[in-house]
Amino acid sequence: MTLFPRPILTNGATHPAAQFRMLVRDLARNAEGITEGDDLKVTQRSTPGSGVTVGDGSAVIKGRDDAFQGHYSACNVGAVDVDIAATGGTGRSDMLILRIEDREYTGNLDPEVDQIAYFQIISNVSSSATVIPDGRTGIPLARIDIPSSTATITNAMITDLRFIANPRRTRQMYTHSPTATSSLIGGSTTYSYFSTEPGQNIAIPTWATKARVRLDVSPIRYTVASYFGALSATFGSSLTLQAVALDDNQGAGTRQSPSVVADTLTIPSAYRGTTQLLRAQANGGSGNTGRISVSNYTSFIYDVEFEEAPR
Repeated sequence: MTLFPRPILTNGATHPAAQFRMLVRDLARNAEGITEGDDLKVTQRSTPGSGVTVGDGSAVIKGRDDAFQGHYSACNVGAVDVDIAATGGTGRSDMLILRIEDREYTGNLDPEVDQIAYFQIISNVSSSATVIPDGRTGIPLARIDIPSSTATITNAMITDLRFIANPRRTRQMYTHSPTATSSLIGGSTTYSYFSTEPGQNIAIPTWATKARVRLDVSPIRYTVASYFGALSATFGSSLTLQAVALDDNQGAGTRQSPSVVADTLTIPSAYRGTTQLLRAQANGGSGNTGRISVSNYTSFIYDVEFEEAPR
């Protein structure tokens, strides 16, 4: 049979398991991994001991035994302890995976009585391994690099190997212009904000772990003398974008030139679900005598893309 003759959820029809697995595959866009950033995180036990704890969460896992096996959906509710054997005279790296063993394709576990979705330790993998070293159906969750003569596992030994099947992304872009010319900047190496440009409040999603930020200032107004300094921006109270140089050798006349500052930022957990101010700042290099400002002829473009990653 080359075509499933009855579409999923047709009244009066029955459907083979493979058809549902193909539906999971389609809905997952053929991706696999955990569902959200904090799913199935591996940590040391509350009292460190001879194993680790896997947190709750869900995942989709691609079947690797057949081209049309489809995807499995698995869910863990609550924390599960997984034992890890102690090392002897030499260190060892073990990989913890979420394994699916479906006897339609491999093994002999009976799904009526056996647990065919389970956490499995693959012992003695490479100390740099990030993927399952053979063709078994599963997804890696963590690598545990255990020193010699060690029976107690701590977070320092755990390398997170999780990846999100379909990470969420959202992009926000705002444009506006100052209503008047700002105070002059450049007389100090200390950063100052443009006085007539209050910045943009950015709402941060609850799931965001990374932000790609671009801030265009076009044009910046140069006056008084040749200018050298830097342009940057702050995002909230603790994040600062990578500075870019402002270097103008055009003398004392009024000049105008665009500039862009951009960076990739790690979002602190305290920022998620809050609104934070993104605002441009500039300074003058040591000995600088020129000055810069922005005016009602300046456009500011605040462009922020948030992305989800394991956390």
